[in-house]
Amino acid sequence: MRIPVIAGNWKLFKTIGESVAMVQELKSLVANNQGVEIVVAPVFTALSRVNDVLQGSNVMLAAQDCYWEEEGAFTGEVAPALLKDAGCSHVIIGHSERRQYFGETDVTVNKKTKAAIAAGLCAIVCVGESLAERESEQTFSVIETQIQGGLAGITADAAPHIVIAYEPVWAIGTGKTATDAQAQEVHTFIRQLIAKTFNQPVADAMRILYGGSVKPDNVKGLMAQPDIDGALVGGASLKAESFAAIASFNA
Repeated sequence: MRIPVIAGNWKLFKTIGESVAMVQELKSLVANNQGVEIVVAPVFTALSRVNDVLQGSNVMLAAQDCYWEEEGAFTGEVAPALLKDAGCSHVIIGHSERRQYFGETDVTVNKKTKAAIAAGLCAIVCVGESLAERESEQTFSVIETQIQGGLAGITADAAPHIVIAYEPVWAIGTGKTATDAQAQEVHTFIRQLIAKTFNQPVADAMRILYGGSVKPDNVKGLMAQPDIDGALVGGASLKAESFAAIASFNA
C-alpha cells in the first residue's frame, strides 16, 4: 500500500508569525489523522520556527526549493543539508513556477533531486504541461521529457526518496481542475514511465501526487483514483481549516 501524501505549498505567503500560528492550528486539527503523510512548505525564513512548533506532531516540514551544491560562493541559494538542519524532511523541486519564472530546467531539476536525496531529504519532483501543450496534444511527450530528464542517472535504490507531483500548469491558481479521469490518465502514464525508468516494483511503490486547484470539495474524487496517491495543494493550504479538510479526505 502506498501511503498518501498531502503537501501544502505556501509559496510566497505568510510571515514567520503567521506561519507559526497556522501550524499551531493545523496540528491540532489533524492530530488524529491516520494513514496519510501531511507536509507543509513555508517560506525559507519560517522553516526553523515552524519546525519547532511541529515537534511531536504528525505534520512534516518541506522547503519549496533547494540548490545542488553543498556550500560555496552561491549568493542567495540554500543547500539541502541546510534545509535538513532547519528541520525539513522534504523539498519541492521543479515546481512549474520555478520553471516559468526562474529558468528551472530538467537538468537543474535533476541536479537538485540528486542533491536532495544525498542530503537525506524526500524530493517532491514536479512535472506538468501548459494549456497550450495540452491543447496541442503534447501532454504525454512533455511529461516523458520531464521525467526522463529530471530522474536521469538516479538509481532504483534512491527511488523510494522521490515523490512525483503532476501539476497541469493550466490548473494552478486558475480554479480549473483536471477531471478525475484526466488526472488518472496522466498518473497512469507517469507510473508506466517510472516502470520503464526503474522497474515495476519501484513504479508500484512510488507516490504520485496531483497538484492543480485541489480543494476540500474535489479531493475525494481525485483520491478515489487508483494511481493518485495524494495532493500538492496551493491556495487551499494557506488556511488551516481547508488544508485539514483536504488532509482528512479518508476520514
